[in-house]
Amino acid sequence: MKIALIIENSQAAKSETVHAALTAVAEPLGHQVFHYGMYTPEDKASLTYVMNGLLAGILLNSGAADFVVTGCGTGMGSMLAANSMPGVFCGLVIDPTDAFLFGQINDGNAISMPYAKGFGWAAELNLQDVYRKLFEGERGLGYPKERAEIMAKNRGILKDLKSVTCNDMLTVLKSIDQDLLKATVAGEKFQEYFFANATDEGIREYLKSVVSA
Repeated sequence: MKIALIIENSQAAKSETVHAALTAVAEPLGHQVFHYGMYTPEDKASLTYVMNGLLAGILLNSGAADFVVTGCGTGMGSMLAANSMPGVFCGLVIDPTDAFLFGQINDGNAISMPYAKGFGWAAELNLQDVYRKLFEGERGLGYPKERAEIMAKNRGILKDLKSVTCNDMLTVLKSIDQDLLKATVAGEKFQEYFFANATDEGIREYLKSVVSA
């Protein structure tokens, strides 16, 4: 699985801590981690929580990522922004129990975490435990198990509902403020990672024109 990490500007100083915890868990399980920034508070390309959501939508809808790990101070802003995108189902995850229940019940494709609120002593251990609950086993099995069938049915209903209430991603990219879009894909490693992994030709070609403009 291709896992994308996106860090918001107010929490950029914790980027290496989050990245190290994610790779320590995900890579031994056979997953690939692509860190789309921010990397330090001094990065030239800055990401707000709104841009986190937009970038999550780009990566998931294009096939460049299978799962997105993001967050902000409380985790709520990035979650709201991500859930405004078509095809993105993002949960607010604070602890390993949240991660387990989100994976088993909702089986979404993105999480948002708080990297300021409650982020103190042994925070890196909490991060690793969260990622283990998300990535070490099969998701979507239901909890409790006897409700697995109805949970799967409701996930399908929600997916169908979102496909009606949201425009497709290419329409979103063409319709939003183009300066916002350019800033969102201006990260140091965006082009290297995105164009090597994205499979949706329409999104690929449109973003190629954006970054080359």
